[in-house]
Amino acid sequence: MVINYLAFAVPFFLFFIWLEYYVAKKRGKHYFKFNSSIANINVGIAERLIDLFTAGGFYFFYDYLHTHFAIFNIQPSILLWIALLLSTDFLWYWYHRFGHKINLFWGFHVVHHQSEEFNYTAATRITIFQSVVRTAFWALLPVIGFPAEMITTILLVHGIYPFFTHTRLIGKLGIIEYIMVTPSHHRVHHASNEQYLDKNFGDMFIIWDKLFGTFAEEKEEPTYGLTKQLDSYSFLWQHFHFLVEIGYAAKAEKGLWNKLKVIFGRPSDFDPEMRAKAEKRFLSVRKVQARTSKFRYYVIVQITFTIAALFLLLLLEHYIPFFLQVMIAFFILITLINCGAILEQRRWVFYLEFARASLVTISTFYYFPSPTLIGMSVLLLLVSLAYFSSLQRQYLRFIYGKRKVI
Repeated sequence: MVINYLAFAVPFFLFFIWLEYYVAKKRGKHYFKFNSSIANINVGIAERLIDLFTAGGFYFFYDYLHTHFAIFNIQPSILLWIALLLSTDFLWYWYHRFGHKINLFWGFHVVHHQSEEFNYTAATRITIFQSVVRTAFWALLPVIGFPAEMITTILLVHGIYPFFTHTRLIGKLGIIEYIMVTPSHHRVHHASNEQYLDKNFGDMFIIWDKLFGTFAEEKEEPTYGLTKQLDSYSFLWQHFHFLVEIGYAAKAEKGLWNKLKVIFGRPSDFDPEMRAKAEKRFLSVRKVQARTSKFRYYVIVQITFTIAALFLLLLLEHYIPFFLQVMIAFFILITLINCGAILEQRRWVFYLEFARASLVTISTFYYFPSPTLIGMSVLLLLVSLAYFSSLQRQYLRFIYGKRKVI
């Protein structure tokens, strides 16, 4: 039986998230908030899901560059493994630094910094956009001569290590602080305190920050999140809000040069009023004010199901037809959007249930094209449309309880 052992990364990271939560609770530390933690995990689920379809592409990209453009023919050895690790982290440093200095790149990277809490769930806030940009930086590695097999192996190590720097439970680590990125260093990086902004870009090694003048020591308690907090748990808005803001800002400028200055300018110079304009356009849809927290249980059930589905999809990817993989992926993505919308108590979550039901129906027809099933589905659709308003009211009452529209 051929299984994808990388699927076990899902329970591996979940175990440490639970362990951190357990230890924090035992120590009386309130480091986790329900809405924020769920929003963080949602982003992580999406990244793992999309990685299923893109990881192979990244590998072949490195392999193509190595085959056609490699300057040296590097063969594995202990010294060259170390050289590759250092080179990978060095290029990450510059990718990460540009990600904080250029609006377009910040639009991709900002998702990782939106969480107002700092724990292992925040470490999962990685997006496919970030993966594409950093791959462009790492493209130098196969051109130098490192083979794709070495690169992807090192990237696994390089991806695991920073997960463990996203915690408030671990203090300073003595002599290690001089060489490696530690939780203390990374707390500074995620802080929105004025003296901590744009500091500590290293992923594994802190030596680059000390070498290039971007190092800051943790001296006072950091405040986490953005300098202007997003105040939204929407899955879609968290991913695209700054790109939308860039679009509004560029549209307001005259001339191509001025528009490019907005796109490739510095986030520190970006007009903060663009946020209000974007939110007025995209977040003004009516929502409800629930008088109970019962909707959280529905979110927990959905997230549990989604994580289980993701794990099985990754584990058994070689046995699941591509069409079904795509349908499951869309189902998971709609569920993540649904959970974010429920956390914000949006009314339009009801429509997402129709979307999920449609995916299940299409998948069923694809594998069991029975006229009886088609007839029953059409009948069910007609009944649903006839009683749409009543069904919507009952659904919202089930999710949110008694509520008022705001």
